[in-house]
Amino acid sequence: MTNEEICAWLKAEAEPKFQKFTSGLIPGTDPIIGVRIPKLRALAKKIAKEDWRGYLEHAACDTYEEIMLQGLVLGYAKGEIDELLEYVRAFIPKIHDWSVNDCFCATFKIAQKHREKVWNFLMPYAKSDQEFEQRVVAVMLMDHFLTEEYIARVLSVWDRLDHPGYYRKMGVAWGVATAYAKYPKETHAFLLENHLDDETYNKAIQKMIESYRISAEDKEILRGMKRKLQK
Repeated sequence: MTNEEICAWLKAEAEPKFQKFTSGLIPGTDPIIGVRIPKLRALAKKIAKEDWRGYLEHAACDTYEEIMLQGLVLGYAKGEIDELLEYVRAFIPKIHDWSVNDCFCATFKIAQKHREKVWNFLMPYAKSDQEFEQRVVAVMLMDHFLTEEYIARVLSVWDRLDHPGYYRKMGVAWGVATAYAKYPKETHAFLLENHLDDETYNKAIQKMIESYRISAEDKEILRGMKRKLQK
């Protein structure tokens, strides 16, 4: 599909009420047309079966949906991991919001087949001064690296992510809470000794308390571990 055809399709699928709703959820991002994610996923799967390389090399970046579509195509495209990671490298600077960030990370399931290679690719972004580059690391590790082999390394990386932005903090908090549900012993030890800022730490605790995957007994212990913040 050409950019013109994609643009026409997006306009035809746009819903004004959904556009308004989405704009409220994702303030300050690229212009939002109002196309639902399942529809974008369906189009991304279609493009991934065709000339996805040509699409990614010439894709427009004028709207939230166009950028989201690129991230989804990357997740569905079939190719060698080294080639795909080069396209990911070109895509990451286009991420301007949590929604594109998180949908891309969740869809990039090929990472589970090439964990060490993807890990090495991600680590330079852990030192980035860009908020969403650090969030990519936080969420990608949560989505694809919560395994017995990687859990200690994942917690260590989350501990080092230090961008002061809200979305980096919430990405790490989400990750730590998810890790606790799967590896409570390792994550509890991490909570006792870490370098997380207070906001990230307390948000992680809150997410654990709200999780249906964590026992009532553990939640009671976690309540007592919240940091008291100075007013």
